[in-house]
Amino acid sequence: MFKLLELLKLLDRFEHIILNIINMKPLLLEIGTEEIPARFIPEGIKSLKETLVKSLGDAEIDFGEISGYATPRRLAVLVKDVSEEQKDRTTELVGPPKKIAFDEKGNPTKAAQGFAKSCNVDVKDLSIVKTERGEYVAVTVKETGRKTKDVLTEILPGCITSIQFPKTMRWGSGTLRFARPIHWITAVFGDEVIPFEIAGLRSGNISYCHRFLSPSPVELKEPLTYRQILSKNYVMADPDERKKIIFDEIKKIESEIGSSVHKDDELLDTVTFLVEYPTVLLGGFDAGYLLLPKELLITVMRSHQKYFSLEDGKGSLLPYFIVVSNSKPENNDVIKKGAERVLKARLEDARFYYDEDQEEPLWNYIEKLKKVTSHEKLGNLYEKAERIAFLCSFLCDELNLPAKEKALRASMLCKADLVTGIVREFPELQGYMGMIYAKNSGEDEETAAAIYEHYMPRFSGDSLPLGDISSIISIADKMDNIASFFLLGLVPTGSEDPFALRRQAMGVINILLKKNYPLPLELLIDKALQGIEGYLPSRKSLCDEVLKFFYQRFEGMLLNEGYGYDIINSVFSMAGKNIKDIKQRIDALSEMKEMPEFLELLTAAKRVYNILGKTKAEKIKINLLTEPVEKNLHSIAASVHERLLDGDYNALFELKGAVNLFFDNVLVMDKNPEVRTNRVALLESVKRAFDMLGDFSKIVG
Repeated sequence: MFKLLELLKLLDRFEHIILNIINMKPLLLEIGTEEIPARFIPEGIKSLKETLVKSLGDAEIDFGEISGYATPRRLAVLVKDVSEEQKDRTTELVGPPKKIAFDEKGNPTKAAQGFAKSCNVDVKDLSIVKTERGEYVAVTVKETGRKTKDVLTEILPGCITSIQFPKTMRWGSGTLRFARPIHWITAVFGDEVIPFEIAGLRSGNISYCHRFLSPSPVELKEPLTYRQILSKNYVMADPDERKKIIFDEIKKIESEIGSSVHKDDELLDTVTFLVEYPTVLLGGFDAGYLLLPKELLITVMRSHQKYFSLEDGKGSLLPYFIVVSNSKPENNDVIKKGAERVLKARLEDARFYYDEDQEEPLWNYIEKLKKVTSHEKLGNLYEKAERIAFLCSFLCDELNLPAKEKALRASMLCKADLVTGIVREFPELQGYMGMIYAKNSGEDEETAAAIYEHYMPRFSGDSLPLGDISSIISIADKMDNIASFFLLGLVPTGSEDPFALRRQAMGVINILLKKNYPLPLELLIDKALQGIEGYLPSRKSLCDEVLKFFYQRFEGMLLNEGYGYDIINSVFSMAGKNIKDIKQRIDALSEMKEMPEFLELLTAAKRVYNILGKTKAEKIKINLLTEPVEKNLHSIAASVHERLLDGDYNALFELKGAVNLFFDNVLVMDKNPEVRTNRVALLESVKRAFDMLGDFSKIVG
């Protein structure tokens, strides 16, 4: 009998599973728009998928695999196996406290009656639940699952309006904001349209495919045919498919002409989201343009035209380019001629600016910086260059660098290319063109390199400047930016950092570490603020704010590298140290903590810290050190202190035995006030030795 009951239960479960599978339908949601900027699309489709998954989950609707599709004109999600009904739900609603809901005789009050009425139940259905705040009235409400179609009508509009983009816009007289104006909405569940309206647009089962190759509307009767129907109408909805086609076709061209494409993963991602029907073809240009600087040519092809440049085996550019068109192969000849014609015009502009810029030496452009505003409250670019030079002068003096005059010249030149024609046309070439123009103007290699390298690191993982002049100008430029924007109150908040101050702070920290510059951050920040003190009556509080900002960046970097929080906190607590010294002490303390005898040392240190927290120390009087253990501790502490000055932090281990012997054999709080005061002073000298490495009271044993 028991086995029969178990079998019946299994059959019931199996039947439930089968019914769920049968009662599943696919769901398609497509938002058709004007062309969305390529860089917006990956985050946009990710946001749509995440929002829909959360909405279905919150609605207790079962669903299967979800796929995202995106082209410049559409964001779409296809969800397989969506349940036709919500799950039945049981919800516990908590009302007023028991003492308010019932009187002393246990009769329901108006509060209980009102709560029961709002939940559509009888007062007798109310129960009492215990919470952290006490006893409350509650009711358990059972909700029968609704039809999924009806629920989707409610949740899909929110999924669309919740999509996150870097920037949004409004159009017409409506209030809806989206990356670009929406032209159609396709929402199909099984063979049914999910009806809703957004900004005057009604959802339907109509989609639009390629703007030129197949402009007529198409009907989507069933979601699972979405990709096939679009593909027949010259739209590859899957970005991964488009990217693979582009990549494979580029490799084929490379093989055919024996060259290689200049590596550019970002450009590959961009063109993937610029086309719906990719066709890859080879174009060419006059080899005479190869006399222009390499990066200038690459930027002209990449920045304005989104063309891939080609190199030979030695890394030299070839007079060819690859363009990804949004058309059929039959149109390749027309597209190639058009691409070559447009590129020729761009290259002619570049050559014109390049030749015109060099009619005078780069140094002459410095004066023109006075006509360009750096910030309305911080003056012009010439004043910016002067502040960089001021900081460079200080850094050269502090670090005893011999090439001070060269550093000052390079610091005044480092922003000069910002007023050249080429950089006005291609801002991403700042620094690089300055380096080229500096060399062509007769500046030496070190000065020219500094103009280019002082922007490093430009992004996470980028190289750091190599030479000393490049490094100090990079530090000076970044410190001036950070100090200036903190002065104006334009500081990073949460995920917002429009001026990349976090990246620049990390750049300063990494340069200081790489170059082993022993510069206290406080002094560096103070000097940066001093350079703009004409705008700043008092800089002490601002210096503290900027210092905290740097320490937060440094702390995050160290935590990511695996250092313990307590070790970091211990060393950071001791103010007045430079980045190099902080890192060395954190490394030393981290290594010591791994040693077997460290726990005993930590115990001894905390005995010292604990007792000194309650007393005030004075100068040690040698004649009052009468006990052998206190004489021994005094002698060892003096020796350890000397070794610590030489960077021998392991010398601290010699203190543990002497400290423990001291505490075990003498009473610090002696009845004689002179003896008591002297022993506290002795322990204070021991604490100073520990403090030379870090605050041991903050270390977790």
